[in-house]
Amino acid sequence: MSVFSLFTEPKKMKAHIDDSSAKVQLETRLSDLFDSTRKRPAVILCIGTDRSTGDSLGPLIGTHLSRLNLPKLNVYGTLDEPVHATNLQENINYIQQSFYNPFIIAIDACLGKMESIGCITLANGPLKPGAGVHKQLPEVGEAHITGIVNVGGFMEYMVLQNTRLNLVWRMSENISTLITHSYLKVRK
Repeated sequence: MSVFSLFTEPKKMKAHIDDSSAKVQLETRLSDLFDSTRKRPAVILCIGTDRSTGDSLGPLIGTHLSRLNLPKLNVYGTLDEPVHATNLQENINYIQQSFYNPFIIAIDACLGKMESIGCITLANGPLKPGAGVHKQLPEVGEAHITGIVNVGGFMEYMVLQNTRLNLVWRMSENISTLITHSYLKVRK
């Protein structure tokens, strides 16, 4: 089964961090992705910065995953070494040069509708980082995970700066756990 056939229906899945049954469905879909790409190096690219509470989701997830030292899971973007707007292309180039045909899952925080705050999404195709704050950055990944941390549509930079750390922390723990369980089911 190809990566793309796994995403024919639906192309995007969403689960709130407090919805256990929906998170199980995300975990199953992510396990299927890891299983279908078993022969390829797995790369988790966590995008964001610790200089903005709302945008720290990626580096928090990268830090959680890096500390676990999961076998053959390559993690980029941590609190110590964040991947952000100014070094994203450099990191993409490094990953492409370091691995033959890597399977990249890109992760980032995003802004959304009020009723979606606290939701995790898993979708096929590349992530478009910076879209919520009107930045033109390179797309990356064959699949991507986002965490909806606050409301979008107006004064996005201010909204990211004023996002509750508690929500971002809880989302980072949930997404890290989701990735860890999914990965260990199929790639040990």
